[in-house]
Amino acid sequence: MILVTGATGHVGSELVRRLAAAGEPVRAMTRRPAKARFPVGAEAVYGDAADPESLAAAFAGVDGAFLMSAQAVGTAPEPTHDLALAAAAERAGVRRVVKLSTLDGGTDDDPIARWQRTAEAAVTDPARGFAWTLLRPGRFMSNALQWAGQLRAGDEVAIPFADRPAASIDPADLAEIAALALTTGEHAGVVHELSGPQSLTPTEELAVLGEILGRDLRVRSVPVEAARAGMSLPHSGLRSSGGTPIGFPPEVVDAIMRRTLDGDRGSEVLPTVEKVLGRPARTFAQWARAHAEEFPRP
Repeated sequence: MILVTGATGHVGSELVRRLAAAGEPVRAMTRRPAKARFPVGAEAVYGDAADPESLAAAFAGVDGAFLMSAQAVGTAPEPTHDLALAAAAERAGVRRVVKLSTLDGGTDDDPIARWQRTAEAAVTDPARGFAWTLLRPGRFMSNALQWAGQLRAGDEVAIPFADRPAASIDPADLAEIAALALTTGEHAGVVHELSGPQSLTPTEELAVLGEILGRDLRVRSVPVEAARAGMSLPHSGLRSSGGTPIGFPPEVVDAIMRRTLDGDRGSEVLPTVEKVLGRPARTFAQWARAHAEEFPRP
C-alpha cells in the first residue's frame, strides 16, 4: 500500500491518479475525506499532520509513502508537520519514502534553509531506515492558478516579481518521478533537483496563458514594498497552532525577498526530468492547455 499525503494538492492529486491508473494500491490522505474526489481504486483516509494521533490509521499497513507538508516556514519553531509525518511513517514500518522538498533544500543558512534542513533530515536520518528519495523542485507551473480569481474580474493581473524568470515545473512531472521512486528501487538515496524545460517570467507565462484562453491579458506589476507588506499580512493560508490567521515572521519575509531579488536560483533549466523520465519535461504551454478549463474564458 502506498500512502499519498497532501492528496488533494497539485502534486498529490496527480500522484494518486497515476498510481490508481497503474493498479497500485493507493491511500489518499486528506483532512476532508468526505468532500474529496479521488479516482476509482484510491482509498480516501482522514489524516492531519497537525493531529499526530490521526496518523496511525492513515499509515497502517503502508510500505511506501509520499510525504509533503503545506505548513508555512516560520509558523512554528520547527517543521512540526514534517516531523510528525516522518515519525508516523517510522512507527508504521514504512520502507520507501519520497519527500517533496524545495530547490536547494537546506543548503543555505537563512530561516527557510534551516526549516528545510530539519524537514529533510527527518526522512534521511539513517536511524529511521527509510529508502528515501528527495524531490527538490523550484516554482510550480500551477502557481498560475492563483491568477484565476483576478481573471474573472478582467484582463489585468497583479503579479509580484513579474519579471523574475524561473524554470517552472509541471506538478504532473513531479508526480511521475515520485511514482517511479515509490514503485521501484531505482531512486533510493537520491536527491533530485528539478525544473521545467524553459525559463520564463510570470509576464511571459501570462502571455502564453492568454493566447491559449483567447484573451489579451496584461500584467500590473506589484511594487517591491507592497509585495513585502503582503507577505506580512494575515491571510487564510497561514495559521497559528490555535487556528488564528498570521503572516510570515519578519525574518522569513527578509529571506524570501533576498532569495527573490539578489539571485537567479531557480531560473536554470535542469536536465533531471528528461534524464529520469526519458522524455522532455512538459512546457508551460502544455500545462496551460491541460488546465485551461480552470481559468475563465471571454
